[in-house]
Amino acid sequence: MIETRGLSKIYSRGLYALQDLNLSVAKGEFVFLTGPSGAGKSTLLRLLLMQDRPTDGEIAVNGHDLSTLKRREIQEYRRGIGFVFQDFKLIPTRTVLENISFVSEVLGVPPAQQRRRAFQVLKWVGLQHRMNAFPHDLSGGEQQRIAIARALVNDPPLLLADEPTGNLDPDLSLEIMNLLREVNAGGTTVLVATHDRELIRLVGRRTITLEQGRIAEVA
Repeated sequence: MIETRGLSKIYSRGLYALQDLNLSVAKGEFVFLTGPSGAGKSTLLRLLLMQDRPTDGEIAVNGHDLSTLKRREIQEYRRGIGFVFQDFKLIPTRTVLENISFVSEVLGVPPAQQRRRAFQVLKWVGLQHRMNAFPHDLSGGEQQRIAIARALVNDPPLLLADEPTGNLDPDLSLEIMNLLREVNAGGTTVLVATHDRELIRLVGRRTITLEQGRIAEVA
């Protein structure tokens, strides 16, 4: 599903965010990406989402060589990726159902289909009774569930999550991880960036540790 070879990203003043990174994530796998702040976790996710371009090396996702994608092809590529943020990034002026439908709306899906699919994923995360609520009416755990539902509304084969439990307490963090395990059990490849070692231990999945932009350990 994900393959990188000699992947490097250099920012200003010659600082490496990633350096000569070689990693592989198989289709249907659940993998943790961990390491201290500044290790390169978020940089790798940005490259996978094509929010940034590598300085050197190769990166392929689900059969797509990202170095050859034209600008007009990027949106189509992103349709196959769900992304969950630490700070949720819900639209405060839209209801829960409208937040989830937003992705389909941008992609031009007919309104009736938008609403039907949004309700399906909302029911799956157990928050259909909150469909008309606004983000400020929700707890942190509920907001993250909505963010996960939004990421899954187009049934992507790959889900990326950047510190998805960073703003939650330990019990809610484990609840969110169990939800991601359910996503993975349905066949979706899941890559989660987190610094929470205890959470990684509890969930028990393959873990890639980065340090200073390099792979320090695979466990």
